[in-house]
Amino acid sequence: MQQLLKRHEVGVFALGGLGEVGKNMYCVEYQDEIIIIDAGIMFPDEHLLGIDYVIPDYTYLKENEHKIKALVITHGHEDHIGGIPWLLRDITIPKIYANGLAVGLIKNKMQEHSHINYQLLEYFDNDILRFKQVSVGFFRTNHSIPDSHGVVVRTPEGNIVLTGDFKFDFTPTGPDASYTKMARLGQKGTLLLLSDSTNAELDAFTKSETTVSENLREIFAKIEGRAIVATFASNIHRVQQMVEASISTNRKIAVFGRSMERTIEVGQEMGYIKAPHGTFVGPRALKHFKDNEITIICTGSQGEPFAALSRIANGSHRQIKIQSGDTVIFSSSPIPGNQTSVSRTVNQLFRRGANVITHSPLTDTHTSGHAGKPELQLMLKLIKPTYFMPVHGEYRMLKAHAEIGIACGVKRENTFLMDNGDVLAVSQNNARIAGKIQAGSIYIDGKGIGDVGSVVLRDRKMLSEDGLLSAIVTLDKDKHKPIGKPVIMSRGFVYMRDHTVLTNEISDMVHALVSEKLTSHPTMNLSQLRRDITRLLNDHIYTKTERNPMILPVIKTV
Repeated sequence: MQQLLKRHEVGVFALGGLGEVGKNMYCVEYQDEIIIIDAGIMFPDEHLLGIDYVIPDYTYLKENEHKIKALVITHGHEDHIGGIPWLLRDITIPKIYANGLAVGLIKNKMQEHSHINYQLLEYFDNDILRFKQVSVGFFRTNHSIPDSHGVVVRTPEGNIVLTGDFKFDFTPTGPDASYTKMARLGQKGTLLLLSDSTNAELDAFTKSETTVSENLREIFAKIEGRAIVATFASNIHRVQQMVEASISTNRKIAVFGRSMERTIEVGQEMGYIKAPHGTFVGPRALKHFKDNEITIICTGSQGEPFAALSRIANGSHRQIKIQSGDTVIFSSSPIPGNQTSVSRTVNQLFRRGANVITHSPLTDTHTSGHAGKPELQLMLKLIKPTYFMPVHGEYRMLKAHAEIGIACGVKRENTFLMDNGDVLAVSQNNARIAGKIQAGSIYIDGKGIGDVGSVVLRDRKMLSEDGLLSAIVTLDKDKHKPIGKPVIMSRGFVYMRDHTVLTNEISDMVHALVSEKLTSHPTMNLSQLRRDITRLLNDHIYTKTERNPMILPVIKTV
């Protein structure tokens, strides 16, 4: 970084969160100090076959590990804390700072990684974390999870403010946001603002959580059978609203889905989920209650294939089967890219006889935790930045937010649309894109990390679309000639019994090629022979079928 920055400049860059919704990770570097803000994951789309999570590329941080002073967490959502175990596998972080619920969620998460040592400290609203040349302060915000904060990194060049995820909720279910602190930041002067762009395209104030709470109570009062509710496991406010609606209609609550169980456990321990003793019951206890005395809270609001609601919808859940009179409530909106899977789940539920209520203007079962355009304008007016960098969103969201900033008085030349890895060099009198560091995505498959690259994903895509064809050749190692005809095997390409002509034709072609090659080149390299077989079959099969199965030649010598 030193070759990119002048000595007095502050480097600001994202390793995740720009041009995407997820894997948020923002860094502020001043001379020999780096402050990391958030370490999230992103959930894969349907093109990332077999991938569980996506995390940022931590290469730059690993190379500059000696500069890292702290990891600061804005709030406890997975796209802000989910990458912590993977980060700590590679890099020693001196201290992790989080507040309230995020502390409990991180501790719970790290129980699955007990071999990793870490130091987690709780910060409070008025704390200031002091380092050699920079310090870090906080201001409370409203979001869809308790204890969300914005972060202020104070440098010799000026204050750099990251809002974290936020909205302005004037009737929140928890404490008010720190409006006074935000205004003071603007009065003192903010060098650079990094602000949440998720809802920059929505030209309206985001509805209050209180509105959803009232609507859920009204809906529950009308349900005559079981109430099955799906939402994000991390949306503690919404879970508490479901608990309150269940209590008001004399229902017992059963919880399904590992992440939901874990969140409710942490929420109860920390006092965010409040319910009389006996409200929560185990799955086996449900048979002792009437249908109108039961609420089921589960994961799967995004149509995730292995989540509890998806398994209930497709009939594969071992304990819960949809029955006539069930009402399923989606207390969420589909994340971009998940609409198809959510629609599939809804259709399956209807087919099995459930009544399904999704979020709509007529049934407010959800509200976003992110600020719409008027709220983004208010944040800009409160913070009054000299320079502005939209973060947390797909490119069109960042672009829309940039235009909002310009309309609110930030000079166009002081507004920066960045990609992950771009380094913004900022000082009292200037800001410029100084260059780029290594940034990208690392795919986590099972318990592995970084072992699934673009080549593996390409192979998975090919296998999923066109299948595999294998030609097994047996050679006499002494006489350098094939023994019998090659055996042809197919998986996901063609059903061999129905295509014996094509299969025999391929076997004859491979036999002829191998015989010819070994006759003219008795000492031929087997790797080259495999490549020749692959090339021959690729061309021939595409000509015959217009498909491109993965070709896997296997050569055995006896």
